[in-house]
Amino acid sequence: MFRALVLEDGDGHPVVNIKDLDDSSLPSGSVTVEVSHSTVNYKDGLAVVRGKPVVRAFPMVPGIDFAGTVSASSSDGVEVGQRVVLNGFGVGEGHWGGLATRARVPGEWLVPLPEGLSTAQAMAIGTAGYTAMLCVMALERNGVSPGDGEVLVTGAAGGVGSVAIALLADRGYQVIASTGRSAEAAYLAGLGASSVIDRSELSEPSKRPLGAERWAHAIDAVGSATLANVIASTRYGGVVAACGLAQGGDLPTSVYPFILRGVTLAGVDSVMAPLALRREAWARLSTELDLSKLASMTTTIGLSDVAATAAAILEGQVRGRVVVDVHA
Repeated sequence: MFRALVLEDGDGHPVVNIKDLDDSSLPSGSVTVEVSHSTVNYKDGLAVVRGKPVVRAFPMVPGIDFAGTVSASSSDGVEVGQRVVLNGFGVGEGHWGGLATRARVPGEWLVPLPEGLSTAQAMAIGTAGYTAMLCVMALERNGVSPGDGEVLVTGAAGGVGSVAIALLADRGYQVIASTGRSAEAAYLAGLGASSVIDRSELSEPSKRPLGAERWAHAIDAVGSATLANVIASTRYGGVVAACGLAQGGDLPTSVYPFILRGVTLAGVDSVMAPLALRREAWARLSTELDLSKLASMTTTIGLSDVAATAAAILEGQVRGRVVVDVHA
């Protein structure tokens, strides 16, 4: 038997229950993992509060990531007793996810947990932190370096933003943090932000295809008008890594920033990223992320707290990272 948070179809709205289930309920997969911790990410908030279209079939155990220990395996290279982490691959959407004490998945979806990280710390990083590292790596692949100038991070008090600020600041970048929560200025400064601007400067649609050049590069987790304004105010030759759509999935911009300023828009996908990229990201996180900063941005809850936290994260009321101790 195992314990799980289960979403069931409630006539257009998901019904959330915590249940004890038999192993026969688990989906197919070559590896069974005893889950230690999961998280609540923005996509989890959408799944728990709104259900479809994130949840593609009911019943569903949400949770787009987890960390734990392998208890059974028929997959080459994945051994019983091995500590592993999983992000994406449709887990928590079309395949039962991490908000349970046990999970069963294909072995090729798993990454060995690097030495130096506990399973709790791995989920304090979670999909948000892993995505932040992918964004930093995307900037680096495009030749970005600390000497170029300031880097803007939008959605700064959220999970991706918080980890991105910590990673960038520790590499010597000057970071501008954009947030709608002015009360978080001290928190963002503690992570390494050198200045904070209000998200209202970026969130309204602009009729101007180009704005004043304000930052050298950017990491955006917001999308929509915010991303359009970020691009429009990026300096000549700058790079913008885009990974989210908290404001929306549209992009009301023009070609002018790209053809007149040579701005590069680098898309970052965490769900289906290849294994080599995942391993590199997790290896770097285990050695390059300041774990004291990680602890300062992390809150831990139990399964019974997930529904309320999911609603709060959609309202932009959650700071940093939320770890779920699935046994609590």
